This record gives sequence, structure tokens and C-alpha cells, in this order.
Amino acid sequence: MTTLSLTCLGAAGTVTGSKHLLTHDKTRILVDCGLFQGLANLRELNWERLPVEPRHIDAVVLTHGHLDHCGYLPRLALDGFSGPIYATPATCDVAALILRDSAFLQEKDADFANRKGFSKHHPALPLYGPADAEHAIRLFTATALHREQTLAGEARLLLRRTGHILGAASAQIDIGGKRIVFSGDLGRYDDYVMHDPEPVPEADYIVIESTYGDRLHASTDPVEALGAVIDRTVKRGGTVVVPAFAVGRAQLLIYSMWLLRRSGKLRNIPVYLDSPMATSASELMHAYPDDHKLPTGEYEAACAEVICTRDVQESKALSASRYPKVIISASGMATGGRVLHHIAAFAPDHHNTLLFSGFQAAGTRGRKLLQGARETKIHGQWIPVNAEVTELPSLSAHADSADLMRWLSGFQKPPRRVFIVHGEPDASEALRERIRRDLGWEAIAPRQDQVCLL
Repeated sequence: MTTLSLTCLGAAGTVTGSKHLLTHDKTRILVDCGLFQGLANLRELNWERLPVEPRHIDAVVLTHGHLDHCGYLPRLALDGFSGPIYATPATCDVAALILRDSAFLQEKDADFANRKGFSKHHPALPLYGPADAEHAIRLFTATALHREQTLAGEARLLLRRTGHILGAASAQIDIGGKRIVFSGDLGRYDDYVMHDPEPVPEADYIVIESTYGDRLHASTDPVEALGAVIDRTVKRGGTVVVPAFAVGRAQLLIYSMWLLRRSGKLRNIPVYLDSPMATSASELMHAYPDDHKLPTGEYEAACAEVICTRDVQESKALSASRYPKVIISASGMATGGRVLHHIAAFAPDHHNTLLFSGFQAAGTRGRKLLQGARETKIHGQWIPVNAEVTELPSLSAHADSADLMRWLSGFQKPPRRVFIVHGEPDASEALRERIRRDLGWEAIAPRQDQVCLL
């Protein structure tokens, strides 16, 4: 008898490295293909061979384009994968941006580490380079929402909108006589920018994320809270540095600051977007107007209020300037990118603020700073942290516990089982218990590389 199985090759007990393998007879479909980030023992997994040969994978389905869901694709292709990668049109474009940026940064960071001699690896090497990223991008196959797509063999795919970021979708896969629905990363209901997650009527099995499975977002207005942080920093004569994910969070911040400025609640200080990728992602908002809720005129007006810096010299000038301002720069968990130079420049001064606006994974610089670290190591140098360090989780693009339960409640009959992934252990366990208590459904949180028969 042919078996159907699910194996979590990532995002099991952690929020990074999303990779979920469906196997039926000789058909193998990988849902998401992300990089591990954060803790060293997780990052090291990026360098290990997968337990399945990439050349034996028939297809990849991307739920969205964030690095922890797509960032391993170039390595997968480098190691032998040559099949199609299915995703919504917007996700194809978002992922292409992110993969090109990831490859560029990896080569740049490896070169910098080798020149400065602070890497324990000799020489430091990138996981993949720009040519590998382009190879993976050529495998993208744009797939429309709500339109059934044949994957491999008899397997079929249907994508539905989930909010979160531009192009994000849940993936319904029918294979081996069963229906498995992957939530991907769910967005929030009643968001300023993104549409609500669309309900799914039925599934035999559900694979759901649990990033905020143990938390509720604050009920306070996130725009008002953002304004309060900026206001008190400016009154001190300081600068607000916002590490932000280039796709999704940066655009929400741009719009939120425009709302503050329009209402007269934002002092007349400059707002800089110091991330070429975030600037390009903002341009994609214009290319896919149906994928978000912002009227074209309003978003153009919001972007007009922001000063975009693409040149490295302009970025360095921002770090050198001590005039009050807001700097939005990637990466969102302060693991790399231009924001590191700004943190190094502004963290030592108590007049300034480091503002985190999204989830910070264990082991990341962002998590350590929020936990009270009074120094941080950047490019081999220890930087004192005297600036105010704060967070606004209400600006998060991730569903909280109530949002996750609301999405699950949209299923019209109980599934056979729910698999809880993409969450740290406490969050996954809290969601598992709530599903059991409130819905009466069986739910488990798979371990890394655990094979679950369906």
C-alpha cells in the first residue's frame, strides 16, 4: 500500500528554515524552502545536506517570499533540484528580490570577514552566490490564486490569500486521496495594508504556523504607539533606528508614518528608507494593487514623504549625522544589512532609540537587544548599547493567537490532525493546547526531520 507522509525539514521548534516535504509513492513536493537564522546550531543546518536528494524533489511550492521561507532555494538548485517552483505572481517577484539581495549580502559579508579576519572559518564562504540565485529564480512558475494547478503526478495545488505580505498564500495540496492545507505565514485581520486571510472550507490535515501562538497583540493603535516612540526620541534630540523586514514591514511603517504626518502627530523630521531592497519592494506595491488595501494615491503620497537612499555613501552619511530623524533599514532581526552600521553608530548614545517592529527569533541580535543586552558584536567589534531599546509587536504582520484560531475556525469540519510548525516550543505548545481545548481537534508539533504518516 502506498503511503503518504509529511516530514518537517525546518520550522520545527523554531520560526526559521521552513521546509515541509510531502511524499507519496515516488512523488516528492516541498512546501517552502527557507533559510535557518538565529542560533548558531540552526544556522549550521543550512550547510548540511537535506535527508532527501534535491534532484528527487519534483516541485516546490512557496507560500510567500520571506527569507525564512525561500532563502534556501539557490542552494537547493545548486545541489541538484531542477523542477518548477510554484508561487503567486507577486511572490515570484518578491522572492526574486530577496534571493538576489541574500546572495549579494552573503558574498559581501564573506569577503568582509576574510579581509578583517574575524570569521572562525578560513576562508569564510557564502552559502550561495548571485549566479545560484538567478538559477533558482529561472525555475519560478507564477500561479494564480484560486486556480487549480497540477504539481506532479496526480498532485494538485490551490492557493488562497493569507495577508501577511504581498503575494502571501496558503497552499492546498491534494495528493494520494488526501487534502493537506499549509497556512504559510498568516497575516492579521483588519490590517491597515494587507487583505484578511481567506478561509479554507475543508482539509484532511492542516499545517499551521505558530509564531505568536502564545500571545495576543496589544489592542492599542499601533500608529499612535509608533508616534509616541518617535516623539519622545525627537524631544531628546535623538534618532530612531528601525530594523525592518524589507518586504511587508517597511511598507507598513512608511504608511503609518504618513498617517501620523497627515494627522499632525509626527514632528517635521525626515524619514529615511535605507534599504535598496525595501525601496524595490515598495515599487512592487504599485505593480500589484489588488494584493493590498492601499488606494494608489495614498500609497504614492506616503512614499513621497520618505527619502530613499540607494547609495552606500548616502547610507554612511546617515550614520554620521546626529540630527533627529527616523531610519528604516533592513534586516528586521538585525542579522545583517545596512541596519548594522546604523546600530553601531546610534546604539552608544542614550538620546537615540532602537525600535523593533516584528518577531525576533532566538539567537538573533534583535532578540538579545530586546532581552536587555548592553553591548552587541557587529563586524567583529563590541558596541555599547545605551540607546533606548523598545518594540512594537502590534505592528507585526503575523497573526496572533486569536487570529490563528479565527482562521482555523473557518474550516467547516474537523481535520484528522493539525500539525503545528514555525514557532518556538512554548508558542507551539500553547496553540496546540488551545486547539485541543477550544476546537476539540487533535494537534501535534512535529520534531525536526520527524516523518508523520498521513
